[in-house]
Amino acid sequence: MSFLACDLGGTKVLLGIFERVINDDSPKLLFKKKYISSDWNSFELILEDFLKNECKNITHPSSACFAVAGPLSNNNAKIINLSWNISGNKLKNKFNFEQCELINDFAVQIYGIPFLKKNQYSTIQNGSYSEANNDLHAIVGAGTGLGIARGLISGEKVKVLASEGGHVEYSPKSKLEWELKIWLKNYLKVERISCERIISGTGLSRIAEWRLSKPDAQNHPLQQYLNKIKIFDAARKELPEKICNLSKEGDQIMIEVERIWLGAYASLLGDVALQELCFGGLWISGGTASKHFKNFKSDLFLKQFFDKGRLKDILKTIPIKVILDEEFGLFSAACRAKMLLKT
Repeated sequence: MSFLACDLGGTKVLLGIFERVINDDSPKLLFKKKYISSDWNSFELILEDFLKNECKNITHPSSACFAVAGPLSNNNAKIINLSWNISGNKLKNKFNFEQCELINDFAVQIYGIPFLKKNQYSTIQNGSYSEANNDLHAIVGAGTGLGIARGLISGEKVKVLASEGGHVEYSPKSKLEWELKIWLKNYLKVERISCERIISGTGLSRIAEWRLSKPDAQNHPLQQYLNKIKIFDAARKELPEKICNLSKEGDQIMIEVERIWLGAYASLLGDVALQELCFGGLWISGGTASKHFKNFKSDLFLKQFFDKGRLKDILKTIPIKVILDEEFGLFSAACRAKMLLKT
């Protein structure tokens, strides 16, 4: 019996057909394909092409889970960047799924945690077993934005708890970070700065723009690229990779930028761990996770994570793990679609 999973974003759509495997709880991928969202007028046309043209020799899936980057209500979603309105019930009827569910593209990752294999993640800290909240997991991921989700996991039973924690207020911890926050408020013309404004791929770019606005960076090689961004805002997506590459090459200004970003990320993770007391595990996910894995194990990162005063010892008991699978969203949607087969 096969099932369908989808990771649906404003830029790309990743679809996969999976099946159950005897003596293996993880879904097995049969076929997948990536679509560029902007090339299509609607999601239904993409799904129709995938099922009728790409998967015509595969058994039609019985259930489907669509992980969607957009607001959700009553199994309906709106992809703002594309003006797509998606109805789970309409998809179920049109494509003859027995079960069909739309879910937030970050919250869905909670469903994937119980079925992870060792090659899909790595451990930073083992923590220690605690009977209290041992079923509670939290997952945090910086990508284009900043996602936070929580869930209760008991065996294969999973309950997802919604969260918009990425939009809590950013709290500077140094004079330099206060300067960054004030600059960003003026630059973006907003009254408050959320953590997502700093701890994301876009946030890394903004930190670099702030740092490059200082007199000692007037001749930095990225200045020319910033001028390009002012004309073509889409070019901003390439900036995080350029920052990281220059940092690796020893560029002192970009090293400083990356350190500020990593420090803010580590501090937020410590806050989430204390708020949730997620003794089941604190998971680091998102588009930047595998790229920054070495940084997550660094003394700089861990020092900021544990810097919580009298409660730092609690943080040493919480398992910390990093998702290395860059298609974990699709995998998690497949895990949920597999669960739907039982309902």
